[in-house]
Amino acid sequence: MTNTQSPSEEGFYGLGIAPSLLEVLAKLKYTTPTPIQRKAIPVAVQGQDVIGIAQTGTGKTLAFSIPMLMRLAATKGRGLVLLPTRELALQVEETLAKLGKQAGLRTAVLIGGASMNMQIQKIKANPHVIVATPGRLNDHLEQHTVKLDTVSVLVLDEADRMLDMGFAPQINRILKHVPKERQTMLFSATMAPEISKMAATYMAMPVRVEIARAGTAADHVEQELFVVQKNDKLRLLDKLLQEYHGTVLVFSRTKHGATKICKSLKKMSYTATEIHSNRSLNQRKEALEGFKSGKYRVMVATDIAARGIDVIGIELVLNFDLPDQAEDYVHRIGRTGRAGRSGRAISFATPDQGRDVRDIEKLVRTQLNITKTPVLPPARGHVTSEELEQEERNNFGNRPQRGGRRDQPKPFGRPSRFPATSSKGFGGGATPTRSTSTPGERAPQQAQRSGSTSIPGTKPNYDGEYRRDKGAKAPGGRPAGGRPAGGRRPKMAPRKFFGGMGV
Repeated sequence: MTNTQSPSEEGFYGLGIAPSLLEVLAKLKYTTPTPIQRKAIPVAVQGQDVIGIAQTGTGKTLAFSIPMLMRLAATKGRGLVLLPTRELALQVEETLAKLGKQAGLRTAVLIGGASMNMQIQKIKANPHVIVATPGRLNDHLEQHTVKLDTVSVLVLDEADRMLDMGFAPQINRILKHVPKERQTMLFSATMAPEISKMAATYMAMPVRVEIARAGTAADHVEQELFVVQKNDKLRLLDKLLQEYHGTVLVFSRTKHGATKICKSLKKMSYTATEIHSNRSLNQRKEALEGFKSGKYRVMVATDIAARGIDVIGIELVLNFDLPDQAEDYVHRIGRTGRAGRSGRAISFATPDQGRDVRDIEKLVRTQLNITKTPVLPPARGHVTSEELEQEERNNFGNRPQRGGRRDQPKPFGRPSRFPATSSKGFGGGATPTRSTSTPGERAPQQAQRSGSTSIPGTKPNYDGEYRRDKGAKAPGGRPAGGRPAGGRRPKMAPRKFFGGMGV
């Protein structure tokens, strides 16, 4: 009897998936494949190389995970998945663990910010699949703690993003350790010329599966634009958060800006968190889990999260700052309107950013609707420079140490570690000013500024304390010596922790 069911009614049946995996998919409530899954899985399960081009949020993880697990079950090789960010790596590993739980699948996640020793233990357990970021995987290769000579399936996920982040040299080094006889699956949201070059170099007659044209924005996402002065952005953000009551993802161009926005939102009594590359792995995990669970209504992120957040039900994506690259706009707004749901994306642009807006419109092939700025509420929750510096200082004192461990916050008793920028800043002292006094008056004036008492024959050191000159006599007639107080030379102030170093 002929089967008259349409492919959409059959679900995952008819795609060449093994019966055991079909049962797992049914238990996990995966009933209807997405377009990229429907087109890529039948090709990949046959062992062919695949280039999958689809907009973000369309289920690419499942599109390569299912064929990988089937091939590993047949060939007894090892799978390797490379991704650009820690968050993506953790999410892919979570999906693989769910699919392969019944079959006893072992995985190892090799990402920065986590303990090398624990990762080595995972490698020694002979995992079936390694999920890694290029930087940390190269660290293991250099230390000879991992071998890739048994890799039979290689996946490059978010390949365009990895190239944007400068991972091309590291990927090339990794692929020298992978056997040439393998299956390679490359997935990306855009098909840049660099992607075509990579495919020609490392893939064998790949089948290209493209669901949407490069740069196509996510479906079901209503896009809106406000032209607003920079100083009014926080007030407009406050106004929009009062109108929208669901979860909101706010994108900032820099880490410094993300911290400032998050701190301002907290002062406005919104539950907010931040996620960017200056946050430790545990802090980023906590922020993402808190955002998923509803502990935080607003999450402020840099572009590190544009493709690293897989959260269903984000009502609004708000571009507080336009991205540096127009392509990142597509990935940002793809965080809402996922899994067939409707979503909304709002962007703030200053009057001098017309060119940036036109670049985005050219990429997404649509004109953004400009909405008139409403009457804004009074300013509240603005963070001062001193408060932001204190936040940065706290972050510096709580940076994760090697091995993934976190030391206790260190006291900042020596103000010389930071420049004296303000009375409440890193230095803890007043801003130094040029003195017009005579040499004889200089020491008493500096002593008055630092709160110290002048001692004859002394000069101030970097700590704001006074050291004795060589040959000078201390009270009591003893030679003073030339070292600063405490017997140590003063340390030079280190480079500022936040200094426009990118996202």
